[in-house]
Amino acid sequence: MTSSLAPEPTAPPGRRTPSVRWRGTLIAWLFLAPALLLFLYFKFIPMFVGLWKSLFKVQTFLGDEWVGLQNYQTIITDEDFAAAIWHSVVLALGTTVGSLVLGLGFALLIEGPARYLWFVRTAAFLPVVTTMAAVAEVWRIMYYPGDNGLLNTVIGWAGIGPQPWLGSEDSSLGSIMLMSIWRGTPYDMMIFLAGLVGVDRTLYEAAAVDGASTWRRLRHITLPALRPVFWILFTLAAIRGLRVFVEVYVLTNGGPNGSSEVLMTLIYKLGFQKNELGVASAGGIVLFLATLALTVIVQMLRRRQAT
Repeated sequence: MTSSLAPEPTAPPGRRTPSVRWRGTLIAWLFLAPALLLFLYFKFIPMFVGLWKSLFKVQTFLGDEWVGLQNYQTIITDEDFAAAIWHSVVLALGTTVGSLVLGLGFALLIEGPARYLWFVRTAAFLPVVTTMAAVAEVWRIMYYPGDNGLLNTVIGWAGIGPQPWLGSEDSSLGSIMLMSIWRGTPYDMMIFLAGLVGVDRTLYEAAAVDGASTWRRLRHITLPALRPVFWILFTLAAIRGLRVFVEVYVLTNGGPNGSSEVLMTLIYKLGFQKNELGVASAGGIVLFLATLALTVIVQMLRRRQAT
């Protein structure tokens, strides 16, 4: 007499049991836990502390004094803060437009399967992976206003006299913008190269057969295909421009006479030089809200255009 046991039910192929799915989710969260803890400790907790401190007059040894929204009123009505906002917006717009145009141009020039192009792409991308403080220091040396300064020597070949660059109120912000464009262009170029890979090549062939010029192919095929890439890069570049700090701090520290002062350098000076931590915290919250509003507006415009 033989007895047979009923076979255990097995999950159909391609379908995981709840225990397997739960185990996979747990393992994924365990791998993410170290990074999430670092974000929590160094990003999210300081953000909430900054929001709380923005409602107080911070006095290190005397105790904090509740002032409500007075710090925000001080920030909004301050002339230096208004000037810093204007400088940040100008710098963000100039850097964004310049890096997008040059990035697209370089991407179109070096886009292709040729073997030697890997070296060109790597060399062009080097400014992005270089530390910003080191890049800014090199540019500060290049901007030396004397006759023997590097950039003054170069423009001297074209018969242009030496320029003060960082030492003039009229050219300090433009000089910072030039360096920011130089550093941001390779990043935008690589993103554009990734977007160009997805463009259907048969469209170019059909347009060439119909006699379309290079400009018409660029206008009617390439640019519409790269529209999502433009939105992404515009958002990232604008946020990067609003939150610029290191290059301004190293090159001019907001000078001369506040002509290149931006939001981040002003907040830094309020908090760590003038010891007005409450006002500086309010400025940081205002900058965060401005960045959030910019991101939301860009996404709304992108979705509206897509529909």
